[in-house]
Amino acid sequence: MKIKLSKILTHWTIPFLTVFAITYMVFVNPWVVQTAKLKSFDYQLQNETPYQDNNLVYVTLGEASIEANGQWPWPRNEIAQLILELRMAGAGVIVLPILFSEVDRFNKDQEFMEMLYQNGVVIAQTGSIQKSTTGIPRGVSMVGGNKDAANNLFTYPGMLGPLTSLADVVDGVGVISTAPEVDGVVRRVPLLINVQGDLYPNIAIETLRVMMGVDSYQMKTTPYGIHSVRVKGFPVNRGIIKTDDRGRLFLRWNANIPTLNYTVDSLESIEGKTVIIGMTAEGLSNPVATPIGEKYPHEIIGSTLSTIILGETVERPMWADLYELGGILAIGLLLVIVIAFAPYWFSGILIISSLGGIGYGVTYLFNNKLWLIDPTMPALMIFVVGFHAVFNRFVKEFMLKQQIKKQFEHYLAPSMVKKLQKNPDLLKLGGDTRQLTLLFCDIRGFTPISEQFKTNPQGLTELVNRFLTPMTDIIMVNEGTVDKYMGDCIMAFWNAPLDVEKQADKAVDTSISMLKGLKELNTQLTKENMLPINIGIGLNTGEAVVGNMGSNQRFDYSCLGDAVNLAARLEGQTKGYGVKILFGQETAKALTGKHTILELDSIAVKGKKEPVAIYTVVDPDIVKLEEIAQLHHLVDLHCKLRENYVKQNWKFCEDAIDNLMGKFSGELDSYYTIITDRIKEYKINPPPKDWDGVFVATTK
Repeated sequence: MKIKLSKILTHWTIPFLTVFAITYMVFVNPWVVQTAKLKSFDYQLQNETPYQDNNLVYVTLGEASIEANGQWPWPRNEIAQLILELRMAGAGVIVLPILFSEVDRFNKDQEFMEMLYQNGVVIAQTGSIQKSTTGIPRGVSMVGGNKDAANNLFTYPGMLGPLTSLADVVDGVGVISTAPEVDGVVRRVPLLINVQGDLYPNIAIETLRVMMGVDSYQMKTTPYGIHSVRVKGFPVNRGIIKTDDRGRLFLRWNANIPTLNYTVDSLESIEGKTVIIGMTAEGLSNPVATPIGEKYPHEIIGSTLSTIILGETVERPMWADLYELGGILAIGLLLVIVIAFAPYWFSGILIISSLGGIGYGVTYLFNNKLWLIDPTMPALMIFVVGFHAVFNRFVKEFMLKQQIKKQFEHYLAPSMVKKLQKNPDLLKLGGDTRQLTLLFCDIRGFTPISEQFKTNPQGLTELVNRFLTPMTDIIMVNEGTVDKYMGDCIMAFWNAPLDVEKQADKAVDTSISMLKGLKELNTQLTKENMLPINIGIGLNTGEAVVGNMGSNQRFDYSCLGDAVNLAARLEGQTKGYGVKILFGQETAKALTGKHTILELDSIAVKGKKEPVAIYTVVDPDIVKLEEIAQLHHLVDLHCKLRENYVKQNWKFCEDAIDNLMGKFSGELDSYYTIITDRIKEYKINPPPKDWDGVFVATTK
C-alpha cells in the first residue's frame, strides 16, 4: 500500500493538482490574494518618476496656525479671513475639506456665508452609517445603456452634509470619504457614491466641476459596470476620467505639490493655483495609510486632483482578472509538462525566463500603458508549481535510484549500480528480450563435502559463503549480473540491465578467473584439513527475456529462455567431458579471438533434439608456457582429431590422442580419456555410416 501511495504521490501529473488549487484560489480571490496583488501595484506606483505639480498647492493649518488663531475649531469668521487672504493672493478654486454640519458655536456663520458666496470654494460632506441624509447630490447623466451600473458604485446608508444655509451659497460640496482596500491602504478613491439612489461626487471632481463652471457629470457604463466619469469642458483628454467597474480611480503619488504653512509662509506663490487646505496640527487630522506611507487626508485630495489633471490615469483593465487567471493556468500546465520530461537545465531556464518575462511585461505595460497587471500570482504559480514539479521529479528519481540500488546492489558491481542510478533510462525494469551471455557455476561432488559438516550445519553455510563471495566478486568486476544463488550454484548473465560490450569475452574471462580464485580458496581449505571444492561452469549466448519476475509480493530481476536452459545443461555436462568450462557455439562465435578455444563435441543435451557444438577454453597461463609454434600444432592436431572422429577414422583419432595426452598441462587429459573410451565402444558397436558425430546426452 505504501509503495502504491508513493508511486501515486510522485507521479508527474500530481503537480497538476497544485496548478488547479492555485488557479482556484486566484479565482476565489481571498484576502491574501487581493493583498498580494495590491502590494505589487504599490511597488509599481512607488517607482514612478516624480514631477513638479504647478497646478496645486497645499495650505496647511499647523501648530503655528493654532498658536496664532487659537484653539480649533476657530470661529468661522477666522476661516472666512483665511479664504479672503487666499483670494487676495490670487488663488483659484479653494478646497476646504472640512465638514460644517453644525452651527458655529461663536455665531459667526453669517460672515462665513458671505465669504463663501460665489467665491470658488468647495466644502466637504461625508458618507454616514445613518440612513438620514443632509448631503448635496449632483446630477449625473449615464451613457452606455447599463441603467443598473450605478449599483456598482460604493454606497452609504446616508450622507452627512453641511448646513443648508452654507450649502445654498457655496460653489461646491464634495465627498471626503475614502475607500481603503482590504489591507486598510487607500489606493483608489470612489469618484461617485450612491446613497439611496442619489449620486454624490468626490471632492476632487467636484472641484473640477467648479473650475469648469458646469452643473453636472457624465458617467459612461459598460455591461460590466462603470467605465469612466467625465467633467464636461475639462480640457485634458476631454475630461474623461477612466475608472474601474466600481467608479474608483487609482491614484498616482509622483506629484510634488508645494506646501505652505498658514500664518508662517508667504501666500504669494499661490496665484492661479487650486488651493487645498489641510489640517496638520497635532490631533486635528488622522493620517491615512497609502502605498507610499501615511498621508494626511488633504494629500489624498491633492493626489486625486493631480492624477486627473495630468490626464494619464492608471488603469486596472477590466479584462485583467480573466487574462491573468488564464495566464497562470497556462503557465502552470506548461511548467508541469516541461519539468516532467525536459532536462533540469532547460526547466531552470524556463522558470528564470518566465519570471523575468513577467517582470519585464508588467513593467512595460505600466510604463507605456499605465496598466496595473498583477505579477504576484503568476510568480507564485511559477515558484510553487515549479518547486512542486521539480521536487516531485527529484523524489521520484531518488526513489527509483534507491529501488535500483536495492534491487541490483547484490547483483551488480557498485560502479554499474551507480551508472544505473545516474541514468535510469539505461534500465528497463519490464520484460525485455536481449542477447545475453549466461553463466552457470555449480560445485561438483557437493555431497562428500556436506558430510564433513553433519554436526555443524553452520560450518557448511560458512563454507558455501566462502565460495560464493569471491566468485560473485569476480562476476561483478567483469560487469556481470548475478541472477540468483541456488544452494551451491551461481547463475549470472551479461548485457542486462546495462549493455556490455564484448559480453562473451568477459564471460569467458570471468570463468577463467573463477577457476583461479577457486585454487586460492582450495589452498586455504587444504591447510584447514578440509576437502577441496571442484566446480563446473557452463556458458551460452542467445536471446532471453530479462526483467522483473515473480509475484506482487516478491520478485527478482531474472531471465528466461531456451538459451538459459542450454547454459544450465552445459554446466551439467562439464563432468561428462572432464573439463571445468563448457560453452556453446553461439558463445564461440561471439568471441573476438583473444582466447584459445577448442571444440570438444557436438551434443544433443537432455531435453533438446537439436545438437549444439560445445567448446572449452585453454587457460591463458598454459598458452604462455607453450611455444607459439607448438601451440598452433596442438590446436591443429585437436581440430583434426574432431574431423576424423566424425569420419569414424578411429586409428587417426587414437594416434592423435596419444600425441595430445599430457599437453595443455594435462587439463584436457580427462576429456581425451573419455573420447578414447567412446572410440573403444564405437569399434564394438559402430555408429551408422551417415553418423554426424552428435552425442546424445542421457543426463543433465
